[in-house]
Amino acid sequence: MDTVTEEKKPFGFRDKIGYLLGNIGNDFTFTFASIFLLVFYTKVLRISAELVGTMFVIARVIDAFTDITMGRIVDRGKNGKNGKFRPWLRRMCAPVAILSFLMYQSSLANASMGLKITYMFVTYILWGSIFYTSINIPYGSMASVLSPKPDDRAALSTFRSVGSVIANLAVGVVAPLFLYTVDSAGKQVVRSEMFPIVAGVLSVAAVVAYLLCYALTTERVKLPPVHRTENNGFVHTAKELLGNKALIGIVIASVCILAAQLMNQSINQYLFIDYFNDKRGVMIMSALSMLPGLALAPLAVPLSKKFGKKEIGIFGSFCGAVSCLILFVLKTKSMWTYIVINLVGFLGFGVFNLIMWAFITDIIDDREVKTGKREDGTVYAVYSFARKVGQAIAGGLGGWALAAIGFDENSAVQTEEVVRGIYGVATFIPAVLYAVVGLTLLLIYPLSKKRVQENTRLLSKRKNENGGE
Repeated sequence: MDTVTEEKKPFGFRDKIGYLLGNIGNDFTFTFASIFLLVFYTKVLRISAELVGTMFVIARVIDAFTDITMGRIVDRGKNGKNGKFRPWLRRMCAPVAILSFLMYQSSLANASMGLKITYMFVTYILWGSIFYTSINIPYGSMASVLSPKPDDRAALSTFRSVGSVIANLAVGVVAPLFLYTVDSAGKQVVRSEMFPIVAGVLSVAAVVAYLLCYALTTERVKLPPVHRTENNGFVHTAKELLGNKALIGIVIASVCILAAQLMNQSINQYLFIDYFNDKRGVMIMSALSMLPGLALAPLAVPLSKKFGKKEIGIFGSFCGAVSCLILFVLKTKSMWTYIVINLVGFLGFGVFNLIMWAFITDIIDDREVKTGKREDGTVYAVYSFARKVGQAIAGGLGGWALAAIGFDENSAVQTEEVVRGIYGVATFIPAVLYAVVGLTLLLIYPLSKKRVQENTRLLSKRKNENGGE
């Protein structure tokens, strides 16, 4: 059965704003966890960084099953009057927000270590592996059914990325104002009592954003449910996807770029507090890192049409690698030098970040061209899992690296050797990860501008031959 485009109100600005708000809802909880959860666990609950990093990895092993399972559930779902994907936003927005709030309960700081560790594992896995998965995968899969046109989907990717920028600004710039203070010795320290308050505000805001996304978007492309047969079960699908070179390439690239970006954000909390001893740097860095994305947003679709998504990604990734490597070699003591050189890297891969989500619709189209099958939810679930692996690598590497350089979670002030080690972790590891992204897109990912255009032409021809739009 072929996909059908239903006659509904035309795709437009309303859909773009709705989709933007959906990612704001995602990133109010995801970004807060990416930037501050390691800080909360180590500096408030006093759990060892090494154990936290291990937990992140264990959670991602669980995600290998929950993400793909959720993708299959979505693909097998029926098209109701409100669509196939949108209803999940309304169903799951409250559970994901509540669990996000529960993760940051500073009242447990004086509890036994066994209780704190158990609470950490249970709340984090429920939030990330169950509830966040059950809303993020349907949301991400929606892009392919809001419009069948590649340019519209690229626009959705851009608006989604702008939503991420807005959420990152709110979390990265505003949250530190409430989460950090200066002690009597002039050192920057965390305000543990503020974590549940900030988490609660962000959770409520996330629910509002999800509901607005549900209200403003319209599913136009009607996808047939994927029925379970001997040839499209979980194992068969997994084998097919593992043989998809485009998906393998974007999975590797996504794992590394998200690990680099999230590790940079997370370790910067330690870098600006312990190395530069200036919490302003946390806010300034967060704000400036988002500005290139906002400035380049109007250019994202024209540039991707002119040069191609793959080509832009290669250029941007190597820009990030070079900027981080320069900082590693410089070992600067100037906070402003560190920020400015980072900003050059942000300018380089800013457009890549904006169009990254459009890579998935290209891969879905490529799979349909080759196999005649369209499993949006399952393909997106694989990509979602890859992003969570990236998050785990960021948390795992960050936690293990902090432990390796001797970071003491029971001390408010770190030794000079540890402080220097924090700088090295914050610069060298992201440099390597960005370089791997560029090489992966160059050598593995096959969907060049020319290939994407040809796939679009073939799918359009098939739909015309079958009486579709």
